[in-house]
Amino acid sequence: MGLLDQVMGAVGGSADQPNDAGNPLLAGVMQLLNDPQVGGISGLVQRFQNGGLGEIVNSWVSTGHNLPISADQIQEVLGSEQVQNIAGQLGVSTDHASGQLAEFLPQIIDKLTPNGAVPEGGDLMAQVLDLLKGKLFA
Repeated sequence: MGLLDQVMGAVGGSADQPNDAGNPLLAGVMQLLNDPQVGGISGLVQRFQNGGLGEIVNSWVSTGHNLPISADQIQEVLGSEQVQNIAGQLGVSTDHASGQLAEFLPQIIDKLTPNGAVPEGGDLMAQVLDLLKGKLFA
């Protein structure tokens, strides 16, 4: 199973059979990770660490069990504007979007850090984004 398949599986989709609109949750997360203000996976991990959630986010990166996060914690770390943007893409309330992010973000980060470490230089991120462009946004 390839990296894209693993990431898509984390949000209930398939790289070969994405739904008609692609996967808006995955697209929102990937847009978040590609946002220069976030700084990719390492920037997102740093945000969680700075927000007092280092143990939680480190569990997502490591090869062990992923610790859960609440929707409120997601909103605190990401901020209301970013959660609202993702909610708009999903066509749901910000509370629902933060709940979805709380459910799937740990799995997505886990799949994007398969060796238990944040990738250096964004190489992994570029690879995933290139694959997503072809699969979800074509």
